[in-house]
Amino acid sequence: MDEKAKAVLQDVQDKHVRFIDLQFTDVLGATKSVTIPANQLEDALTRGVWFDGSSIQGFARIQESDMFLRPDSRTYRVLPWTGDTLPLRARIICDVHGPDGEPFEGDPRYALKRQVARAEALGYTFNVGPELEFFLFRKNGDLHHALPHDVGGYFDFSPNDEAQRVRADIVSALQALKIDVEAEHHEVAIGQHEIDFRYADALHTADNAITFKYTVKGIAAKYGLFATFMPKPIFGINGSGMHCHQSLVSTTTGANAFFDGNSPVFKLSTLAQSFVAGQLAHARALAAIVAPTVNSYKRLTPGYEAPVYICWAQRNRSALIRVPRYSPGYEQATRVELRFPDPSANPYLAFAVMLAAGLDGIEKGMKPPAPVTDDVYEWGDEERLANGVAVLPGSLKEALDAMESDPLIREALGEHIYTAFLRAKLLEWDEYRTHVSEWERERYLETL
Repeated sequence: MDEKAKAVLQDVQDKHVRFIDLQFTDVLGATKSVTIPANQLEDALTRGVWFDGSSIQGFARIQESDMFLRPDSRTYRVLPWTGDTLPLRARIICDVHGPDGEPFEGDPRYALKRQVARAEALGYTFNVGPELEFFLFRKNGDLHHALPHDVGGYFDFSPNDEAQRVRADIVSALQALKIDVEAEHHEVAIGQHEIDFRYADALHTADNAITFKYTVKGIAAKYGLFATFMPKPIFGINGSGMHCHQSLVSTTTGANAFFDGNSPVFKLSTLAQSFVAGQLAHARALAAIVAPTVNSYKRLTPGYEAPVYICWAQRNRSALIRVPRYSPGYEQATRVELRFPDPSANPYLAFAVMLAAGLDGIEKGMKPPAPVTDDVYEWGDEERLANGVAVLPGSLKEALDAMESDPLIREALGEHIYTAFLRAKLLEWDEYRTHVSEWERERYLETL
């Protein structure tokens, strides 16, 4: 047992933690948990904990059900909302292994680890800083018709705003979980909010993103509200994105590999430009993973600040990839922002394919097209085609078709996850395609 694991056991004893939630995610990103009494933690850290993988989405068939969890002691956190009226509990994020002791290829965390290892072999650490937007609603007995609980707009401030108190409580909980919050504010739409936490290496950030989502939901419930990361919960207003700021850092020098002070292209190094080129080249296929629901494509429509067109720029927010402006003295902050992921994505899989696409651009020496300064939303089809600007898929089915035609996604995810994900998403699309909606009844029932 390493020193970190010993420190975890000591902290559990010192703080009188009663239960430990051993967490992992299924292929679609849902958090799963096996809870053990604290007195079983030492054995779990040493030997792992067996569980039935056949009950988990995309994991195993019934005849291959035996799997076990290996807790990653670096992810140990005491849950701050327990301990008052409930026994104090903590969580540890786990890696999933098969009965032979090898990492399980269907574990989303392992898929990200494989791509992180590719970057490290090239001498780089992949840093990500996601901006997860969400909505808060009041419960009124019918979640399908719940109404936003405030009337605020983008960056609005009111000392009596209930949403501000809820966000403050969420921030306190996140900080207690050692998630370094940088800012929180009201977003554009009524009931919409954003809390940004500091970038870190991709694996740590994905762990934080999973924790962030259930913390937001848990604190909202304390106020009689519910939080949703659904990309487009309300027609006619902005949806929720998960803009991802990305950079590569040298593992030997610690310098930001995206910065080049002599570059005329936004101070971006040749390596950074190739990274951008790779993501643009694979953007249509990436969509299935970073915007993975039927509802995602109701956000990705012109007019609501969500990107639709496959291009890049600096200040142009209609572009798929935006380069934040460079400030002298802040070379380490040089980064590119991928704007079409949304918070319904499994962050482990999203970061894995984002990195795989960027590395493909680097390894092949790709060059991006010229940056676009115009508002692409104002272009007609002819102008867009003349400038070589393609369009993201318009539906989940179109995105899945693009994914199937791009071998990079299959390679990045591995055969097990790729097959399980595709099967689940085709089923989702088929259910949506055959469902008769209220819109259809209102439009056709009495007129046809």
